[in-house]
Amino acid sequence: MQAPEEEVHEPEPEPAPAPAPAYAAAEEDAFEQEDVDGEEYDEDEEEGYEFDDAADAAQCVEMAERPGPTVNIRDFEALAALSRKRAFPEDQPQWDESSSAKRKRQQGELSEAESANLFDQLMEGFGLRRKKKRKSKDGKRRGRTKGKRNRCSPEVIKKLGDATLLFTENRFKEAIPILHEIVRIAPNLPNSYNLLGSIYKESGEIHKAINFVWVAANVSPKDASLWKKLIDLALKVEDAALARHCVIKAMKADPEDVGLKYDCANIYRTLRDYHKAAEIYEQIVRIYPSNVVARRTAAQMYRDSAQIDKAIDLLEDFVNAQTTNVDWSLLDLLVSLYLRNNDHAEAMRHIEKAHLVLGSQHKLPVRLQAKAVICQAYVGDMKPAEVFLQDVHLERSKENADLIAEVASTLENLGKYEYAMRFYSMVEDVAVDHDGSSYVKVARCYMVMGEKIKAIAYLYKALDKMKDNVDVRITLSSLLVDEDRSDDAISVLSPPENLQLQSASIPNKQKPWWLDGEVKMQLAKLYYSKGKMQEFVDTIFLPILETLDIENANRKVKVTKKLTNDVLQERTKVLGEVRPDSVFQGCRPIASPAELLKANRAKKLLEKRAASNDEDMIKHDRRRAKQIPPLPGLLTNVENHQLVLDLCRTLTLLQQYFEALQIINHALKFGNDPFSDDSKEELRSLGAEIAYRAPDPRPGFDYVRYVVQKHPHSVSAWNFYYKVTSRDEKRQSKFLLRARRYPNCVPPKIISGHQFTEIKQHQSATRDYLEAYKLDPENPFINLCVGSSLVNLSLGFRLQNKNQCIVQAFAFLYQCLRIGSNRQEALYNIARAYHHVGLKTLAVIYYEKVLAMEVKDEPIPKRPFEEDAQQQQDLRPGYCDLRREAAFNLHLIYKESGATDLARRILKTYCSF
Repeated sequence: MQAPEEEVHEPEPEPAPAPAPAYAAAEEDAFEQEDVDGEEYDEDEEEGYEFDDAADAAQCVEMAERPGPTVNIRDFEALAALSRKRAFPEDQPQWDESSSAKRKRQQGELSEAESANLFDQLMEGFGLRRKKKRKSKDGKRRGRTKGKRNRCSPEVIKKLGDATLLFTENRFKEAIPILHEIVRIAPNLPNSYNLLGSIYKESGEIHKAINFVWVAANVSPKDASLWKKLIDLALKVEDAALARHCVIKAMKADPEDVGLKYDCANIYRTLRDYHKAAEIYEQIVRIYPSNVVARRTAAQMYRDSAQIDKAIDLLEDFVNAQTTNVDWSLLDLLVSLYLRNNDHAEAMRHIEKAHLVLGSQHKLPVRLQAKAVICQAYVGDMKPAEVFLQDVHLERSKENADLIAEVASTLENLGKYEYAMRFYSMVEDVAVDHDGSSYVKVARCYMVMGEKIKAIAYLYKALDKMKDNVDVRITLSSLLVDEDRSDDAISVLSPPENLQLQSASIPNKQKPWWLDGEVKMQLAKLYYSKGKMQEFVDTIFLPILETLDIENANRKVKVTKKLTNDVLQERTKVLGEVRPDSVFQGCRPIASPAELLKANRAKKLLEKRAASNDEDMIKHDRRRAKQIPPLPGLLTNVENHQLVLDLCRTLTLLQQYFEALQIINHALKFGNDPFSDDSKEELRSLGAEIAYRAPDPRPGFDYVRYVVQKHPHSVSAWNFYYKVTSRDEKRQSKFLLRARRYPNCVPPKIISGHQFTEIKQHQSATRDYLEAYKLDPENPFINLCVGSSLVNLSLGFRLQNKNQCIVQAFAFLYQCLRIGSNRQEALYNIARAYHHVGLKTLAVIYYEKVLAMEVKDEPIPKRPFEEDAQQQQDLRPGYCDLRREAAFNLHLIYKESGATDLARRILKTYCSF
C-alpha cells in the first residue's frame, strides 16, 4: 500500500516585505554591538553569530555575490585567520592538536565538540563569530533588563525603508548598493541580509539567495521565519541535506509550530529514512491525537521501516475506540498489517467488528471484502471468494487491479489454483493498462495443474502483450517441446525477419530479446535435437566462444584493494553536490558514519589520483573490472556443459576443425573447474580426433600427445600418434625421446626406429628395434623390423662384417616366420630380403611358396570415429593376397635371367585383370 495522496502539510506563502515603518519597528528589536565592560546576555537572549566589524561583513557580502567557482573551505579558513589576526594582533592562538586527533579529523571521525568547533571556524571564515555570554569580574550578573535592547540609528532605519520600497517596485539594482551600505553601518542586522536574499530570489539567482538568507538566519537563529524561508529555497534546488538542517533549526526556534514537524517528516520521507519520519509523525499524533492523516502516515512509515508491531500499536487503540464513525482507511491499513504479521484471526476479528457496526443492510468496502477473502482462505473457507466474484463489480483503476492481484497471488500460494485463475482473469477487466502479466500467472496455475495446452494458449496471449519478455518465450518454448511442437518452439525463439525494424522499437539501453543468452541456448538445443547442425552452429558458436573468452579474462582479474575511479566516485555521492558558487557548502550529509568515512577517504583518493595524473591506473580500470558474458549461465549450470560438447562434435562433423579447436582450447583453460573430468576427457579426445582428420595436425598435436601420455602402453594410442606425426614435417623428436625412456614401453621405440629408417640412419634404427626386441622377443612385427633394418644396414659401404649382418638379419626373419606359423606375409618378406641382397635363387624358392598359397580378404581395422565415415575406400577383391606382388618380383628375376617366356607366363597368370 502506498502513502495517502493528500498533502500532509502545505507551506505557508512567503510574506511580502513590509514598508519602511514596519521595518523600523522591527529594527527596534535588532541586535547591536555591546560594550565589553562586564555586561552579560540574559538567559533568554538569542545565541547566534555576529560580525566583529564592518570589514568582515563586507567581505562576507562579497563572497556571497561571487559568481565564479572560487569559494571553498580554504577561503573560509583564510578569512578566519585574517579575522583572528585583527582581533588579537599580539596574542595569536595556535591550532594545536595531537597526531591521533589530527588523523581522526582527516578521516572524518569528529566528535560533537570538534564538529561544533569546526562549524564555528567555518562561520568565522566569513566574518561571523558566536555570541558569548559574558560575566563581570566579581561574578555578579549584570546587563540590561530582559527584553530591552539598543535601537538602530535613524540613518539605518531610513536606508532600510528606502531599500524595502525599491524592492517592492522591482528596482533591485538600486536597492542592492543601499543594502551594502546598511551592512557596513550595522553588520549584525539580519534584515539587510534577508532583503538581499529576497532580491536574488526574485532575480532567479537561488544560490545567492540561499547565501544571504543563511547569513541572516545565523545572525538571528531564533527567527523561525528565516529558517522557513531557507527550507523553501533548499527544496527549490533539491538540496535535501540543507532542507533537513534548516528544518531542525526552525523546530528549535519555534518548538510549537507543528507545520515544521510536517516539513521535517516529509523530508525524511523523501530521503527514504522511514524510521525517523515515523517518529516525527508520531510526535504530531501525540500533539493532535485526532489527526487521522498523521496517524495513518506514521503507521505507513513504521511499516516501510519493517516495524510492524509499532505500526499496529499506533492504530489498534484508535480503531477500537471508533464505535460509530469508522475510518475505513485506518481499518484497512490495520488489517493489512495483521496480514503481514500472519495474524489472520485478529485481522478477521476487526473485519467482523466493522461489519457489525455497519449492520447487515450495508456492505463492507471492497478492500475489506478482499481481505476477508484472504483471511477465510487461510482457514479453507472459499464461500467469501465465491460471493466476491459474483457480486463485486469494480471500475478500471490501478488500485483495484493491485487489490485483485494481491488476492489472486495469495490464493495461488495457498494452492487454490482455480480461484486464483478466476481472480487473475478479473484483473484484465479492472486494469487500466493491462500488460499481460495476469496471463502469465494463469498459465503458471495451469502448468501446476498439469494442463499444458491451456497454459500454452495463455502464454501466447501474454506474448502478444509482452513481446520482449524473455521468460515468457522460454517457458512457452519448453511447453511446446513437451507437446512435440518443436517447430512452433523454434518460431517463438527465432529472431524476427526484419531485425532493423524490430530494433528501432526497442529502447537504446535495452538489449533485444533475441540476443539474450537464455534464448540463444534454448534455440540451439532445439536445432540440435532436430538435426539442423548448421543452424545450431550459426546460433551458438559465437556466443559460446565469447563467453569462454570473457570468463577466462574474468578469472585473471585479481582481487585488489585498489578501487577503481568509478567505485570511488559512487562512494562520494553521499557527500552531496558541492556548489562552488555558494558560500554555504552544505551541511552534514545524510549517511551513516561508516558511509561518511568511506566517502571522505574516496574523495581524498580521487583528488590524489587527479593530482598525480595516474593515467595507467585509469586506463586499466576497465580491464580490472569483470565483464558480463553473453551467456551468463553457461559455466555455472552443469546442464549447459553438454551444449559445449555438442558444439564441438558438430563442428568436427562439419569439418570446421579450426573453430572446434578454438572452443576446446578455451574450455580447457579453466583448469580443474567448472567442467567435469569426463567432459574434459571427451574434449581432449575430440581434439585428438581433429588432429587425426585435419589437413594440418599441428594445432591438435597436444591432445594426441596427452592421449599417449595417459595410455603409454596402448598400441592403438601409439598407432594413432604415429599416423598423426607421419603427416607432420616437423617431427616431435623431443617428446619421442622422452617417451623412449618409459620402462617396458615398446611402441615409442618402434616409432623411433621407423623415423630413423625413413631418414636412412639404419644403425640408429637397428638400436631402437633391438631395445624393443629385448622387451618383447616373441612379437613377429618387431622381428620383422629388426631383420629388415639389418638388411638395410648390411648394404652400407662402411660396414666390414656384412655377411655376419646378413646372417643375423635372416635369423630374425626366420624367427618371424616361425612365430607367424609360415604365413604368406612372412614368406614374402624372406623372399623380398633374398631378392634385395642378391640371393635370387633363394628368392625364387620363397616367391614360388608365396604363389602356392591363397589368402582370404580380412576387414581392415578402423578407429572408433572412422566407423561412420561417409567416404569408404573402394578396395578390390584380393587386397590381403600377396601373390600378385610376388609374381611381379619373380617375373623380374626371370626376365633378368633371360627366361622371357616364363616371365610372360607368370605375369599373365597372376597379374592380369
